[in-house]
Amino acid sequence: MRKTNWARGLGWLILLAAVGPAWEQTVPAEVRLPRVFGSHMVLQQEKPVQVWGWSAANETVTVTLGADTQAATANDRGEWKVTLPTRKAGGPFTLKVSGSSSVVFEDVLVGEVWLASGQSNMEMGIGASRDGKEEIAAANYPGLRLFLVANRWSPEPQADVAAWKPGEAQPDNHWKVCTPETVAEGGWGGFSAAAYYFGRELHQKRHVPVGLIDATWGGTRIESWTPPEGFAAVPALKSEYELVQLGDPRTPAHQQRLQQTLQATEQWLAAARQALVKQQLVPAMPAYPAELQPPHDVQNATALYNGMIHPLQPFPVRGAIWYQGESNSSEGRRYTERMKALIAGWRQVWADGDLAFFYAQIAPYDYGGNGERIGEFWEAQAEAQAIPNTGMAVLTDIGNLKDIHPANKQDVGRRLAAWALAKTYGQTEVVYSGPTFKALSLEGNQLRVTFDHVADGLASRDGKPLTWFEVIDADEGGFVKAEARIEGATVVLSAPEVKHPVAMRFAWNMLAEPNLMNTAGLPAGAFRAGTVPKRDWLALKVPEAGQYQLVYDLDLAKLGPTISYDTDNRAKLRPAFDRVAYFLELQAADGDTQYLYVSMDAFTDSLAKIGVPTVSSGARFQQNVANLNVYSNVKGIVTGMKLTGGNIEFWPNNYGMPNGANVPNASGQVYDFGDETAEPPDGYGSMQIHNHDAKQTLFAVNHWSAGPGADLGIGNQATANPDWTFAGNAGKWPAKRLRVLVRLK
Repeated sequence: MRKTNWARGLGWLILLAAVGPAWEQTVPAEVRLPRVFGSHMVLQQEKPVQVWGWSAANETVTVTLGADTQAATANDRGEWKVTLPTRKAGGPFTLKVSGSSSVVFEDVLVGEVWLASGQSNMEMGIGASRDGKEEIAAANYPGLRLFLVANRWSPEPQADVAAWKPGEAQPDNHWKVCTPETVAEGGWGGFSAAAYYFGRELHQKRHVPVGLIDATWGGTRIESWTPPEGFAAVPALKSEYELVQLGDPRTPAHQQRLQQTLQATEQWLAAARQALVKQQLVPAMPAYPAELQPPHDVQNATALYNGMIHPLQPFPVRGAIWYQGESNSSEGRRYTERMKALIAGWRQVWADGDLAFFYAQIAPYDYGGNGERIGEFWEAQAEAQAIPNTGMAVLTDIGNLKDIHPANKQDVGRRLAAWALAKTYGQTEVVYSGPTFKALSLEGNQLRVTFDHVADGLASRDGKPLTWFEVIDADEGGFVKAEARIEGATVVLSAPEVKHPVAMRFAWNMLAEPNLMNTAGLPAGAFRAGTVPKRDWLALKVPEAGQYQLVYDLDLAKLGPTISYDTDNRAKLRPAFDRVAYFLELQAADGDTQYLYVSMDAFTDSLAKIGVPTVSSGARFQQNVANLNVYSNVKGIVTGMKLTGGNIEFWPNNYGMPNGANVPNASGQVYDFGDETAEPPDGYGSMQIHNHDAKQTLFAVNHWSAGPGADLGIGNQATANPDWTFAGNAGKWPAKRLRVLVRLK
């Protein structure tokens, strides 16, 4: 493996040495501009016009746009750049660049330029979206211009976008006048539908030329589009920034680490030569540090920025629209930090600290698994609006739960355009946002939610009662469905079973397609408010708990091959105890918590053996236990004091179905409360307490080495094995906790 790592690292060094850095261009004999310049392009109005390119070294290059002319002298690498004065919208103009040769671009317009980027929902073409054929046929807009960036990731920043390769389904990457033919060009239904509808709306409402740059790639992560400057700007992403620096051969961090590697390798070479002469074993060769590799996959940080965004700047743009997040949707609140990095990075490389940035919320979709996790992700997307000059288009009403690519891209484009019209272009009459949370107040046994951005009021999209509102009680249970009624700019929430509401949430599920909107037809996005109560069910529900001392406290989200307790009080307790107790809590995504408490006469005199029965603990028990005291809120559990019929199965081994111990009521045909251990001793693992008289598993913590794939359960599993063997369900519980206690003598 070490040789493979070194070879891979050496391969990157050879590759970079062979191709040279992106900024060291082969000096062309003729004047050349980046591909983002061309006939039919749109230049950004009211911003200085940046024009750059390559020529012979030290050559004087003259750039003329209309009546404006500016000259520059190329450096010794043939690089030159000029800045022309700002212009108002208009055209067409001719852009001419002259040196030893000339480049002429015709039909150049001045207007509004926007960059559209993200993953597949931004990439999805007009032909693949709703009413695609009809929309393409109507796409005759001479003042709307399109530029499609070729897909390319790169280990280092590129000076120009890639050329389309011969035979590819994509068109060549030149600026195109918007026609039915040009909007249909492209790999997946043509030009970005969301971008097209956005640009069309601006063009029709602003009556100026609009240029759209489509730089998209399906299935990609946000960090791949982010420049190093973005990671540097966000303290929460410091570790990722450090990795980006280590992978960049221009940075001191990379050079220092590489120097250390070379020194270690030279020492190894010397030792290896000596070993060869003395006919001794050669020590292992040092591994090439993986962190020194530049981006080597499309998903690596900066890879798509390097290949598709860096080549575009400093081509002036008014702003960017963004539709991405499905590939990062499991990250929850961290996505806010990633958005900060992306936006800060793009603003820095474009030298525009106020660059407009509007983005689409990902739509509802059945991702499978815990549906509540998307609520946190939506919250993270919404919180990114705290970044100045940003805004989010909510899409909860235009998704498709069975298709991650909803077809309605018209509304996506229109809603993004509404943000631009209102915030960038100052059209104060434009309603750009659906209802957003403003305040929460308690009124008896009801909660009142006050909203901003209500237009002329709140409404139900389908005329039915409002959906996807939930409330939670201060004392009992989790979130439950709330009855919601509109009163002016507020919604009043109540639920018969909730007497003391303290918190609420809205659309907190990936399947949520709520019907709350304002009278302008824009929907409300997911949010939550209030303080969700933190309840210690052990103290609240188990009277005898006060007689016991805590030995171990374990967050079961930390299960793995090694058990590390959050609390381990063995050193603080005297060793003599006469009873042992266990308290397991499993909290569902809606906040509802299952719990089970069971205490019993001590089955060992060792505190080390009452926790999770790992190999290192020395615990291995299959025996009856006496005098069970059981408390639980799980339906069907037999509760009571001094119950007989208790037995435990604690071991780190594999185990089988046969009832070798002849446990009463056990079956030899399923995994239950009468299994027998098997090899190896460090195997699947079982931590189970049963009431065999009741034919019942009280709780199970199995296969802890699998982490989120471990088995957790209270009571008998309704299907398959009663003791939860092979359930693999630990990951479904957002919160899970095990406490182990003893009653001291």
